[in-house]
Amino acid sequence: MGTTGLFIAVLAALAVLLLFFGLARAVGGGAKQIDSRLERYATRVDAAAPPPSQTRLVDDMDRVLTKRGFAANLATELARADLKLTVTEFLILCLLSVAFFFVVGTILLHGPVFGLLTGIVGFFIPRLVVRIRQGRRLKEFNGQLSDAVMLLANSLRSGYSLLQSMDTMSKQLAPPIAGEFARVVREIGLGISNEQAFSNLLRRIDSDDLDLMITAINVQHEVGGNLAEILDKIGTIIRERVRIKGEIQTLTAMQRASSYIITALPVCMAVIISVINPEYMSTLWTTMCGWVMLSVSTIMLVIGFLIIRKIVNIEV
Repeated sequence: MGTTGLFIAVLAALAVLLLFFGLARAVGGGAKQIDSRLERYATRVDAAAPPPSQTRLVDDMDRVLTKRGFAANLATELARADLKLTVTEFLILCLLSVAFFFVVGTILLHGPVFGLLTGIVGFFIPRLVVRIRQGRRLKEFNGQLSDAVMLLANSLRSGYSLLQSMDTMSKQLAPPIAGEFARVVREIGLGISNEQAFSNLLRRIDSDDLDLMITAINVQHEVGGNLAEILDKIGTIIRERVRIKGEIQTLTAMQRASSYIITALPVCMAVIISVINPEYMSTLWTTMCGWVMLSVSTIMLVIGFLIIRKIVNIEV
């Protein structure tokens, strides 16, 4: 028993250490990220500085994963969340999260079965963090877009070119929209076409309002016209959409909060009772009837949560 406890303690310490290492990689940038971005535009050969051996395994895994279809989608998701992680590093972080939650669940809930369940939950925690960062970043971007469109229109009206107007936006506005348009200006300066640079921006920012603005710019580039006047009308449309979305969010706030509370209440009660009296709750995972009850209740909770979210998700 003592050996088992020591093994679990060592595994928990290792999982925590690797988890914080992964978070440090996510937060910190570094020369590797800079080189990987530069290599997309130009090949840089440096014979005096060979690649370090400690990153060779990760680089090999990256080359293998880039041939898989899911890797491109996952890379897009990470770019939309503004996380400086490769696909391999993110998958390693998911595995570390699984190990950490498995150990914590096994220790707190007194059983490997609950540890397995918490490990499954731990696999989805990094993806949930990515989704939250994406939503927060997209909300900030959409909130700034109407002002950015008006600034772009006024700059064009004052005689600036489109590239100079976007450069002015990147210097006068706040992140995240400033950094995104600064990246567009750098890409165009490195020789990428306007259409491709805007396509890359739309890939990083999945916004309908941004798609409307980029479509107007591309059409004007092909057929001509007064781009400043077009952007004025688009800015008015975006402002109205943001206002209506804000009103809808206010009116549906209670329903959205109810979906979280109703879904989380049975789970929290089950965890609390399992910690206080594990013998009482052990019937749920030691008998066939208990497993059926757990499966049916989980499915019904998920279906109820999705139905409520679908009802309150009103498109504008």
